[in-house]
Amino acid sequence: EFIMKMSDKTTLALGLSLLASHAAAVEITVKNDSLTNLGNAVIVTGFVPGEKAAAWLTTPCAGNVRAVQIFWRSQNGGTPDTIERSIEISRAGTFPVPGALHTVVLGPVLTDGVLNEYRFTDENNTIPINVPVTAGETFVVSFEFDNAPPSGAGPSVARDTDGITAGANGLLAFIGMNTVWFNSATLGLTGDWIIRAVVDCPVVANNVDVSVTQSATPSAYTAGSALSYQISVSNAGPMASNGTSVVDIFPSALTGVTWTCNASGGASCPGTGAGNIATQVNLPAGGSVIFAANGTVAAGTTGMLSNTATIVVPNTVTDTNPSNNSNTLTISADSGLLFANGFENPPP
Repeated sequence: EFIMKMSDKTTLALGLSLLASHAAAVEITVKNDSLTNLGNAVIVTGFVPGEKAAAWLTTPCAGNVRAVQIFWRSQNGGTPDTIERSIEISRAGTFPVPGALHTVVLGPVLTDGVLNEYRFTDENNTIPINVPVTAGETFVVSFEFDNAPPSGAGPSVARDTDGITAGANGLLAFIGMNTVWFNSATLGLTGDWIIRAVVDCPVVANNVDVSVTQSATPSAYTAGSALSYQISVSNAGPMASNGTSVVDIFPSALTGVTWTCNASGGASCPGTGAGNIATQVNLPAGGSVIFAANGTVAAGTTGMLSNTATIVVPNTVTDTNPSNNSNTLTISADSGLLFANGFENPPP
């Protein structure tokens, strides 16, 4: 194994790949490794024909695997192109054994020092890779050798240098006349294979419908007595609205305010606080939070008490109904039961 840096040729290849992904706006590179341009990696040799290195990759979206990538490197670089046996895309199965085979790229040609990308299963580039995947699904990309890489110097596959991801790196090796799948970590691998996939994720509008309502207890205040507000914030979706700001500047006549927050439906919020509310909450679709604020109305308070609660969604989402992002509640002083129903003017 040798530590090396990606060559200028690799940097160019990565740059072109990233440019294409940006233009498409829906392609996401799925990987376990941490290798970046001009980053360190380690060549891994010792393979014989028929053995494989495999990465278990998890897609962030429902879409289609459109390409696979293999980083191929020798110690000094510049070796001739190599034709290896295959690259396979399989369902997850049970680690470290891949599941059902879906797609095979036969006879991949690998260029030394380049993150080689393959978008077709045939050498004529007529049959595109197209593997449907669901959000959160794990699939396997495995690389099969047809040539034994020169010991130590390569060219061969490589790994990163900052530790290995558990349950994500496999190796098919010969034991006698048979091949057996292993967890690469148990064979001494200390980094992630630089084996990646490109998933074509559909563009989904980040629309949310976040709303706020409130109520007061009691519904009419008494100067010098307790008053509570309940501020409810919810998200009707369809996307999550994480980092939503909640602001409530309470009436100056409400003193000694403390509040608690309870979340449901997968939402989260700060548990407690004091004074005005100025915080952020996370609201998945269907999630909600309820702030319960308790204070005392100052003695001598008269007239109407008005309280406004406002929410602001992050700039990563679009609120389809901003009209319900603010709510104002106005309550009056409790006039007392003595004068209810015209009691102050009894009939003759």
